[in-house]
Amino acid sequence: MIRTLVVDDSHFFRRRITECLSLDPAIKVIGEACDGQQAIDQAMKLKPDVITMDIEMPNMDGIKAVKSIMEKCPVPILMFSSLTKEGAIATLAALEAGAADFLLKEFKTLSFDKDVAIGQLCERVKALASKKQSTATSKTNVSRRRNEAALDAEDRFVSKAKDIGLAVIGASTGGPAALENVLKKLPASFFLPVVVIQHMPATFTRAFADRLNTLCAITIKEAEHGDVLKAGTVYVAPGGKQTYVRKNGTGACLEIGEAPPEVTYKPCVDITFNSIANSFNKKVLAIVMTGMGSDGCAGANFLKQKGATIWAQDEASCIVYGMPMAIVKANLADKILGLEDIGRKLASFK
Repeated sequence: MIRTLVVDDSHFFRRRITECLSLDPAIKVIGEACDGQQAIDQAMKLKPDVITMDIEMPNMDGIKAVKSIMEKCPVPILMFSSLTKEGAIATLAALEAGAADFLLKEFKTLSFDKDVAIGQLCERVKALASKKQSTATSKTNVSRRRNEAALDAEDRFVSKAKDIGLAVIGASTGGPAALENVLKKLPASFFLPVVVIQHMPATFTRAFADRLNTLCAITIKEAEHGDVLKAGTVYVAPGGKQTYVRKNGTGACLEIGEAPPEVTYKPCVDITFNSIANSFNKKVLAIVMTGMGSDGCAGANFLKQKGATIWAQDEASCIVYGMPMAIVKANLADKILGLEDIGRKLASFK
C-alpha cells in the first residue's frame, strides 16, 4: 500500500486528488494539508511514501515546503503546476529544491475526464513510490565511491571520443535535476554538440533551457527549427513538438515539427534517436537517463545497429528506473553509469 499525503490550499482540489488516488487499490491517502507548514508537520508525523503538492499556497508555498521536507524527512514529491511561464519557472524551482516530478494542474481534466486524471496521477505516484529519493541518493553516493577508481582506470571509450560527432540525451521523470547534474560538469569548450530530449510541456522547455544556461558553463538553448548543430552548445528539444536531426552538407541541422497524433511523448526520444541514426550512423553517443516507460529503447536499438555507443543511467541513481532499464534489458548499453559519473566521463572527452 502506497501511503500518500495530499497538499493543496484548495479544498476542491484536495478532494479531487483524494478521490482519484483512492480509486487505485494500491494507494491510500493517509492525510491532507492546506499549506506548506502543515505539509512539513504532516510529512514528519505520518512518514508518507509519496506527497502530492501544490506550488502556490498561503503561509508557506510549495517550494519552501519541498526544501524543508527534503532536509528533514526526504520523500518523493509530485508537484502540481499551472501551464504558464510563471508556473514553469516555479515548478523548476521546486524540482531544484528536491521535488521528483510534476503534473499540470488542470481543473477541467479532474472534473470532466476523471479516467485520464486517475491514470496519469496514479501512474506517477506508483512510479515515485517504487524508490524513495533518500534511498536513491544514498545508494548513488556509495556506488560512486565504489566505482570511481575503476572508471578512472578503464577509460577505453575516451580514446574513441574523436570518432563521436554528437551526444544526445533522453530523460523523463527526474530528468531536470539529473540533466543539471550532468551539464554542469561540461566545460564551455566541450567539443561536441549535445541534443537533449526531456519529456516536458511546451511552456516549460524554454524556461528550463534558460535556467540551465545560467547555471552551466556550456551554452544551452531551446532548439529552434533550422538550428545548425555547433560544438559546445546544448539544444533542448521544445515541448509539444518533435525534434529531428537532418544532414546539412558536411554538418547537421534541426527540424522542429509534428508527429503522428498516436505518438504519446512530445518530444519523443525514439523519434529524435531515429533521425540521428540516419544522419550520424556510428558517430553518436546516446545516453538514456531516469524516466518512466521505455521511450528511447527502440531508437537506441536503431542507433546500435548503426554502430552508435549507448550509455544508461544505473538503477541506484534514477528517480524512476524505467527508460534506462529498458535499454539494459535489451542489452543495448555499452556502459551503465551512476549519475555523478555520466557528466564526469562526458567532460573527460578530448
